[in-house]
Amino acid sequence: MAATAAVMVPLLALGGGGLLVVVAGILGLVLCATGIWWIVARRGPVRLLGALLAVAAPVGVLVFYARSGLWPIALISSLCWAAAVTCGRAALHRARPPRSQRPVRARRPKRAVLIMNPKSGGGKVARFDLVKRAERLGARVILLDPSAPADVGELAREAVEDGADLLGVAGGDGTQALVAAVASEHGLPFLVISAGTRNHFAMDLGLDRADPARCLDALADGEEIRVDLGDVSGRPFVNTVSFGVYADIVQSPEYRDDKTGTALKLMPDLLAEEGARRLDARVDGTRLADQQALLISNNPYVSPDDLGGAGRRPVLDDGELGVIGIRVENAAQAAELAVWGSQAQGLTVTTARCVAVTTGGAQRPATGGGEEAQIPVAVDGEALSLRTPVVCSVRPRALRVLLPHDRPGVPAPATPVDWRRLLALACGPAERTPSGESRT
Repeated sequence: MAATAAVMVPLLALGGGGLLVVVAGILGLVLCATGIWWIVARRGPVRLLGALLAVAAPVGVLVFYARSGLWPIALISSLCWAAAVTCGRAALHRARPPRSQRPVRARRPKRAVLIMNPKSGGGKVARFDLVKRAERLGARVILLDPSAPADVGELAREAVEDGADLLGVAGGDGTQALVAAVASEHGLPFLVISAGTRNHFAMDLGLDRADPARCLDALADGEEIRVDLGDVSGRPFVNTVSFGVYADIVQSPEYRDDKTGTALKLMPDLLAEEGARRLDARVDGTRLADQQALLISNNPYVSPDDLGGAGRRPVLDDGELGVIGIRVENAAQAAELAVWGSQAQGLTVTTARCVAVTTGGAQRPATGGGEEAQIPVAVDGEALSLRTPVVCSVRPRALRVLLPHDRPGVPAPATPVDWRRLLALACGPAERTPSGESRT
């Protein structure tokens, strides 16, 4: 009813400018998307013009609504859309609540070994006194030397040979993945300590990212779950594998010190230059051609359309890869993406069991040639070059993860609004919940 009202309000007000409300709103969205495209894909005066357009377009629409007296129509229609989305999500959530994994009680480890990177997260290991806290709980700590890079995978294997019954890491997601692979190989529980910069894996496990010391509570009072572990050409990953634009940017030596500046400097050549690198992928046998960027994730992230939950994975044990492909080559395609979201031709959102990525189309040559070419790849944020085809897969429930009993938990992401399913729920027969409650 709310969605219908949101459409009917401008239609009933056609004589009073209802059509202008819709046209102005869409035009503002298109101009804003065009401005953003010019910011990322152009340099010099065009980039400056894009910045002005990206700000001026939405402000201009609001000023137009106010000065023309059309703001009541726009406000009522917007409130109806907000009510429609809120009610729709609530209905879909009740019809199919998000699945959550039940942890099992874990034994207290006797010979836990924790690898800690003192530089990770700007020095969180020292700031939260993680070494002493871990040792008080009976763990042996291997403190990495920043001046002498070590093979953390080899350190983990040596710890297993010495009798470790648990492996853990205080560091970034890339380091987490390497040690997690060793723990998975030997069937040992793995402890995540959120001492990295972003800690995406810790966030999706429901751990406290603000206080990594709370993760150590699992050594005394822990519970265990099983999660999937990603694999990219024999290398493990816990979050994502990125190809294309982002992977090329990460390769730059300046990226670590100036992420935004490096991205703005390189993106025009990577996005709009003729002959820029493009990617082909086989997604469970289906071809995805000439992509500018590909993001493969260990279990799907929330849909890009649902900004309330974007950047989170509701579950980590579905045994599937999330696949997001992007191909936006001009301002018109950027505007289409802004208006249609995941329904735009330039954006592909799907899931798969296996994804094989190669170079595609007319482009800059990759390192090497033929099927042995190498392409830049960002694995959990770490810059690598891998030989094509780069094959991504997932190992279902391969990793035992030890979690503290008391933790913040994973915030429930907003349920994606599927209008077809919502209509079926609204018009279909009543269903019975497991408790016997009737619902439609």
